[in-house]
Amino acid sequence: MDIIRLKNFRCFREEQTARLAPLTLLVGENSTGKTSFMAMIRALLNVFDWERSPDFKENPYDLGSFDEIAHYQGGKGGRADSFEAGFEVLPKAAPRKKKRAGSNGQPFCFDVAFEKGGSAPVLKQVRFAHEDVWFKVNRKDRSWETSFGTPGGSWRVANGSSSGPKWDNEPGWGFYIFRAFQSVNADRENETKAIALEGSKQPDDADLKLVKQFEEIVIRINFIGFPSRRPFASAPVRSKPRRTYDPARLTPDPEGDYIPMYLANLSHQDQDRWQRLKKALEDFGREAGLFDEIYIRHLGKRDSDSEPFQVQVRKSGRRLKGPRRNLIDVGYGVSQVLPVITELFQTDAPRMFLLQQPEVHLHPSAQAALGSLFCQIASSNRQLIVETHSDHLLDRVRMDVRDGEGRLKPDDVSILFFERDDLHVRIHSLRLDEEGNVLDAPDSYRKFFMEETRRSLWKR
Repeated sequence: MDIIRLKNFRCFREEQTARLAPLTLLVGENSTGKTSFMAMIRALLNVFDWERSPDFKENPYDLGSFDEIAHYQGGKGGRADSFEAGFEVLPKAAPRKKKRAGSNGQPFCFDVAFEKGGSAPVLKQVRFAHEDVWFKVNRKDRSWETSFGTPGGSWRVANGSSSGPKWDNEPGWGFYIFRAFQSVNADRENETKAIALEGSKQPDDADLKLVKQFEEIVIRINFIGFPSRRPFASAPVRSKPRRTYDPARLTPDPEGDYIPMYLANLSHQDQDRWQRLKKALEDFGREAGLFDEIYIRHLGKRDSDSEPFQVQVRKSGRRLKGPRRNLIDVGYGVSQVLPVITELFQTDAPRMFLLQQPEVHLHPSAQAALGSLFCQIASSNRQLIVETHSDHLLDRVRMDVRDGEGRLKPDDVSILFFERDDLHVRIHSLRLDEEGNVLDAPDSYRKFFMEETRRSLWKR
């Protein structure tokens, strides 16, 4: 994703447009919509899922019912009867060996609208557009309606009584979007008539060829930066450490409950991968001043993965190595950051991460080390969207970009400042220059970060 749009969604009344980058940092006061913003990103990606529809109550985001999500304008304005969102993707990651349709640098635009279905939000419209071609699927009661347009005109396809996207999760909207594309092609093959809109002629071969090319581009969206897996979304507070872990089924979760079991399985079943991951974890642990070594201590037979185990870390001095200590005995920061960095270092990790306050319980130098790690991980193929209250993390990102550390250039970082405006919130998209300075920041942003620093330097 390169651009995201929101309207009438929770605290965002007017349409808000925000720039996303390989590394996007969300900053602002509490209760200014940062978590809601990430929840909408995941919901937009879920629109194209074949198995599920957007769910605004899925862990770790529980935004409630429609009445708690649609913007309330106050007074006579009442509550909005729908809310909208959309995003744009630039084809910068398209394969360069072979020229593909749609690789001319123009963005792909995706827009959705939600309405009330029972007590929950349900999709009522999905629309894609690229250059002069667009494609739209509308919910009509319990059926669905497809329309499309090219430079030659616009048409609606009669879908008869076909069952459309439902209010449950079986199947997801991605299935119906694919069927809608098929219905356009089927109409031509069966020589049935699309219904012309706005005085258009009947679609000819050139029109349908453009739609077919557009369909192929959407299906190949992985090649232009669209995540191929669901994003990883972390909770703001991770699981509590335990002195001893019992073997359990590996079920990924936002709190990181499964991470100790994942590490134990890896150490037992795949030594090569475990050693690579262990080294990455230890490199970060040393950089952050948290630990120098990490171990899995199996309490039963070494060759059995069905026995209890412990997670241990060691911190060394200048000359002597310290003792191995249980994860529960070394402070809360280590156990809170371990799930986040383990997810980032996994070789089969998703291409997008939605991280809430990853710096929680970390001291300032460890928060700064997280900023450097994010600069190393984020790239054209890995997108990190991070909600943070840490100026240490933010400053490290700015300095690493300035000094050429990590992989990121100034344009690869976006700082989104969420500013409260009465009952509404405005999003400011800020950039960095070559010196790591924040560009075009409103006065409220400078006040947000500098007030206490100014007070410490200048006596009234």
